[in-house]
Amino acid sequence: MSVRAACLVLLISCAVRGGVAAAESPAAPAGFTALFNGRDLAGWYGWGTRDPADLQRMSDAERADYKRKSIAGGLTDAKGRDPGDHLEAHWKVVDGVLVNDGRGLYLTSDRDYGDFELLVEYAMQPGGDSGVYLRGNPQVQIWDWTDEAMVRLGSDKGSGGLWNISGPGKFPLQRMDKPFGEWNSLRIKMIGEQVSVWLNGEFVVDAAPLDNFFARMRKAPEPRPAGFFPDPVPPRGPIQLQTHGGEIRWRNVFLREIPPAEADRELSSRDAEGFVELVNGRDLANWRGAVDVYEIHDGAIRCKPGKSGDLLSAEEYEDCVIRCEFRLPPAGNNGIALRTPLGGHAAADGLEIQVLDSDGYNKRQAAAGGKLLEPYQYHGSVYHCVGAKHGYLRPAGEWNFEEIEVRGQRIKVTLNGTKILDVDLATLDRKAIAHPPKGLDRTRGHVGFSGHNDPVEFRSFKIKRL
Repeated sequence: MSVRAACLVLLISCAVRGGVAAAESPAAPAGFTALFNGRDLAGWYGWGTRDPADLQRMSDAERADYKRKSIAGGLTDAKGRDPGDHLEAHWKVVDGVLVNDGRGLYLTSDRDYGDFELLVEYAMQPGGDSGVYLRGNPQVQIWDWTDEAMVRLGSDKGSGGLWNISGPGKFPLQRMDKPFGEWNSLRIKMIGEQVSVWLNGEFVVDAAPLDNFFARMRKAPEPRPAGFFPDPVPPRGPIQLQTHGGEIRWRNVFLREIPPAEADRELSSRDAEGFVELVNGRDLANWRGAVDVYEIHDGAIRCKPGKSGDLLSAEEYEDCVIRCEFRLPPAGNNGIALRTPLGGHAAADGLEIQVLDSDGYNKRQAAAGGKLLEPYQYHGSVYHCVGAKHGYLRPAGEWNFEEIEVRGQRIKVTLNGTKILDVDLATLDRKAIAHPPKGLDRTRGHVGFSGHNDPVEFRSFKIKRL
């Protein structure tokens, strides 16, 4: 008997015994909320393999009309016909279990989520191919690892991998799929763009960055500017249960939103060996330069209101990784100095990575009729040189976690778990830079803060030499 035939026999046997059909949703674990109520499709609408940004571009009325039709029917295709892929045509609830026939729109949460931990159980048939979309992007892969036709795509490696990425995490660390007819449990944790996955209690994906599938599909600008890469996954988006390739059943869909403090602790704990903390919480003994411009406030280094200047490390650094935690007041402005000489100015004599409440700053400027930010001035940018991706700061008044990696001429900035800058300074066209900083030609220097009148706080500033 072939493996697939044996699995099919097992599936039928388990179904007869009620292993799949009979299930009642228990109460959500502590701290979690049930996304599926065990009775109906309340809290969900239908969405397919489309950019979730398309929905956000609709007016409120258009969005409400779309969601209603995606559930009950009435959507039209390019030829004005109803394709019949609405939820009620392909999804049903049987004994507390979500059952999909392998067709139709994906079940999509009515709410969007940022950082989260998701628990979900599924049971599938031979030949099945499904997955879980995170913030509207594909996907944690679920498929039939015995399907010989899919082995060329890697199905034999098992479920749980991030199928649509190209690096580590595309395939699971180990195959943990249960036999057909048994329930599989997924635990998915997403912080920033970084995703970790456990399948049936075993670790299978280790903090792999999930690509923005839809941004990757867009045509890149030509010629590509220095530091270009597709936009990361959005900071918030829906959970989707994908359906295609055969019946699949779902139950116990629970989600816990991860608060910023917990996210920061996890991000700072990864590869933590070798970092040295320069904020001692008491004084500025580890710092040089504009020590009269800064103060210790509740254990954090804070720029004094109305004061400006660069507070620099006592030692110089070449290649390094910096991890800092900072808090911005509305429209607050500061910077991270790199390769800066003592007595010099980061933006002119070294390099400055912007630390700025970009939206708040633009709002204030617009109200006053002032000039809005240039691309190279948004948070995370190399000032004067190249702009970072926008939209990944937490609201003003909340703490942020940022990592800056400097390797030779390459600088990478990761904010709250999402990469927002990745540039090789050697590829910059200096003729296009109005004020090229001298740090472009420096390989070492002091690091620190570049204050600009606002009480921006840094409660941690750790550095590791490379």
